[in-house]
Amino acid sequence: MNQRFIRVQRESFDTGKEVQLLADQRTDIGAVVSFTGYVRDFNEKPEVTALTLEHYPGMTEQALEQIALEAEKRWELKGLRILHRIGRMEPGDPIVLVVTASAHRQDAFDACNFIMDFLKTRAPFWKKEHTTSGDYWVSSRTSDAQAAARWENN
Repeated sequence: MNQRFIRVQRESFDTGKEVQLLADQRTDIGAVVSFTGYVRDFNEKPEVTALTLEHYPGMTEQALEQIALEAEKRWELKGLRILHRIGRMEPGDPIVLVVTASAHRQDAFDACNFIMDFLKTRAPFWKKEHTTSGDYWVSSRTSDAQAAARWENN
């Protein structure tokens, strides 16, 4: 039984609870891999005091759904969960959670990496950082595009 759950939300989340929701009472799962991304207190500029994430409602969820479907085509997943926050967050707050489950660990690891790489490049989120010296919109990174490009031939 493959379970897919995708949500964009303002509220924080509990990583352990989300993993448990995917794996609870499942005997077909041999591996669960999770990635949680957090707000840092530095990025393009030091002294980040907060981060505001905006999205395009409907389009963002559709993009995440497409990324999930592509991962399910590439790997034999038993389930996945993607939670992404929007709104204002402070350093140390969780931003994103990706959980993948499969019968074998490599599929779960690869799918989790793939989802994060494409989430960073294909999902319509806009990030504004607030610092002690002012606010600015964060530009896309070449390293994110390079990370996503590695999957083109795989």
